[in-house]
Amino acid sequence: MHTDRTSTTRFAVPVDAALRTAGWQPGRWDIKQAEIWADTLRDHTSPAGHRHTVFPAAVEAWAEFGGLHIRPTGPGRQISPTSVHIDPLHGLHLARTLGDLGRALDTEVCPLGTETDTQALLAIDAQGRVYALDHTGDWYLGPDIDHALATLISGARPQRLTAG
Repeated sequence: MHTDRTSTTRFAVPVDAALRTAGWQPGRWDIKQAEIWADTLRDHTSPAGHRHTVFPAAVEAWAEFGGLHIRPTGPGRQISPTSVHIDPLHGLHLARTLGDLGRALDTEVCPLGTETDTQALLAIDAQGRVYALDHTGDWYLGPDIDHALATLISGARPQRLTAG
């Protein structure tokens, strides 16, 4: 049976399918868990005194997608699709790294999750833009969580962030 879902879904069919398989559905909203994560991040101070900032864009992304283990199926468009775990505690001990990125981008940055295969840290800024940080550099995944998930799940090539 073929159904045309392009007008009823936020995501392209393969992205939507991967999200639903992971347990996401429209209207998913676990604000209790998001607040637990927010409190844990706010309460954490690194040994050198670095602290996390928490803001609405991060809390909203955690409430909708937090806890999901997203495993794409099928080939990527340009690169291999990426498995993702949305859990900001993957970045708990990276307050300094995220603070440095935020200063470079002139915004605040908070952890979002991780790419499970590469251990790249996913981060979100106060405007909702999403980034990946790994051993090869810092990457721009999209202007919001929807675009970032589509980039990761579909295997679209992210943009490298450059100084200046």
